[in-house]
Amino acid sequence: MSDHAANMQVAIQEALRARGLCHPNPAVGAVIEHQGTIVARGHTQAPGGSHAEVEAIQSFLDQGFVPDKSTILYVTLEPCCTHGRTPACTDLIMRRGFRHVVVGATDPNPLHAGKGFTLLKAAGVTVESGVCEAECADLNPAFNHWMETGAPLFAAKIATTLDGRIATRSGHSRWITGEAARQDVARWRRAFPGIAVGGGTVVRDDPQLTSRPEGEPLWCPWRLIFDRAGLCLTQPDRQVFSDTFAARTIYITSELFQKRIPEIWRERGVQLWTACDWADIRERCLASSITGIYVEGGPRLLGDLLRARQLHYLFAYRAPVWLGDAEALGPFSGFAPESMDHAFRLNAVKLEHFGADQLMRGEIIYPDCS
Repeated sequence: MSDHAANMQVAIQEALRARGLCHPNPAVGAVIEHQGTIVARGHTQAPGGSHAEVEAIQSFLDQGFVPDKSTILYVTLEPCCTHGRTPACTDLIMRRGFRHVVVGATDPNPLHAGKGFTLLKAAGVTVESGVCEAECADLNPAFNHWMETGAPLFAAKIATTLDGRIATRSGHSRWITGEAARQDVARWRRAFPGIAVGGGTVVRDDPQLTSRPEGEPLWCPWRLIFDRAGLCLTQPDRQVFSDTFAARTIYITSELFQKRIPEIWRERGVQLWTACDWADIRERCLASSITGIYVEGGPRLLGDLLRARQLHYLFAYRAPVWLGDAEALGPFSGFAPESMDHAFRLNAVKLEHFGADQLMRGEIIYPDCS
């Protein structure tokens, strides 16, 4: 008898291979079991390319296999049922004679949710859904939020000591967490089309803001630099403005500093956005197909997002070290709640461990200050 959960785990690993390649589309994985053995796999290709089901089915057919009663298609997300850049996957499944489909998560688009299942069942296909559902849905936080709300997902990442500090009072922060936790950060970066930091972080740390998890190719998301004070203009050769991915950098500042933008930035393809408000930032992100942003600080940027109630999700890594210094740098600033009733909280919390380090992540719940 087929082990649906085990086979879906293989499909999840296949979906992870698509992260960073297919934005703004969801990362989806598919595998085909035939006569008790997984014989074909596939994952979402770049926009305009094949979906995971198409890749797996084509691999299956190329090997000379023909679907029979033992054949089961596993896919992490409900197969699409409408014709967009590519034909509907439900049509291909039915046309090629697959009679058993096992699915992880339902399509989060309210206009499509469940329709793929209905079409397949109407054609006589056995459909089982909800296998490893939470894990499958967790593959695409930005896509899910975009489909459900029509807005980009703003998620923050912090790495703190036990006493809640992200750096010493002198600004030294490398490294608070260990290598395993930092590898997890690199993996989550691939789940978001964009990464954001403040200008102070660029000046102080000179981050590259790319992702290269162990065993994976180097990938560069859109890199959004929020610098309303023009701090980066004093050090224009930081990596995000001078490396081979400079055209993937978006510099966001006030009109006051527009005339001071180095010409070499324009030559390298650095984009310039004038900062207005978060509603404007959201619209500009959507116009650029940036459906999610992984915000990695600094404290002023994170505080600004919280005050505007625009931060939706938090990844909080914590290491078993502490500084014991009240003047050391914290991850957020600008708040003075008078009671725990006014504290920010996390909902739908997930806990993970990476060596001695812990990750707590979840949806941000804002206090009712009325």
